[in-house]
Amino acid sequence: MSEGSIKEVNDEEFESLVKEGVTVIDFFAEWCGPCRTLSPVLAEVAGELSGKVKFAKLDIDKSHATAKNYHVTSVPTLILFKDGEEVNRLVGLRDGEAIKDFALST
Repeated sequence: MSEGSIKEVNDEEFESLVKEGVTVIDFFAEWCGPCRTLSPVLAEVAGELSGKVKFAKLDIDKSHATAKNYHVTSVPTLILFKDGEEVNRLVGLRDGEAIKDFALST
């Protein structure tokens, strides 16, 4: 299985990334153990879904405005966007199959 690279975005880049297509944003924090566990799982799923779904991550400690705007209070939180609109979210650690199903649920 190939691993995709997951770009880290900030408050300024966020809107332009999610405005078109299907995008999964991983809201995370450096100090979060489950976030570190999830990272390679997300990279693997991103590789599998390359060309179908975009993946990015946003550090809630560096990008407060976006995290607050989307009411992210726990990490990891995955939010699925389609053409700029939130369509689904997952909170907590999940396995690759659950994330893949989530990413394809639009």
